Amino acid sequence: MKIFTKLYDWTLRWAEHRLAPAVLAVLTFAESVFFPIPPDVLLAPMVLSKPEKAWRYATLTTISSVFGGVVGYLLGYLMFEPLIEPVLIEFNYMDKFENAMAWFEEYGVWVVFLAGFSPIPYKVFTLSAGFMQMLFLPFLIASAVGRGMRFFLVAGLIKFGGPKMEAKLRNSIDVIGWSVVILAVIAYLVFS
Repeated sequence: MKIFTKLYDWTLRWAEHRLAPAVLAVLTFAESVFFPIPPDVLLAPMVLSKPEKAWRYATLTTISSVFGGVVGYLLGYLMFEPLIEPVLIEFNYMDKFENAMAWFEEYGVWVVFLAGFSPIPYKVFTLSAGFMQMLFLPFLIASAVGRGMRFFLVAGLIKFGGPKMEAKLRNSIDVIGWSVVILAVIAYLVFS
């Protein structure tokens, strides 16, 4: 079943649309606060379709992500009990939030950097940082550096990998897609 190849082709076509940068900014902002899909899924095809704009797209993604992180921080800081905690409980995320809190106590600001750079859900750590009333400036710097490194790395790999990388990716996209789905199901079954 080649569902991921069709999605990949659709995403590549959409990445060339004139509104794609705006959608990338909104997706990135939302992902930093609540949305589950990472912006890399749009950033990569946009860079692939217009490699000369790679650094511009990476900058846009970084700035949008940090703004979203600031909103997550403020929600955790100002609205945790009345707004965030009931949502975490409703969606069975309280254990993830408590794990994030334990990591904060052990590693401090480095957790924000790690969450910003890695596929760990950044949004959980922005809320946690606000709830723990982490100093804002270190939070902002760690977010900007971590997220910037991640998005510039993605943009750079795609820009310099070029058509050869795209051909390899396209040939493997269904295997990658189904592998991610299987890993997500396994992770859900193991950690829930």
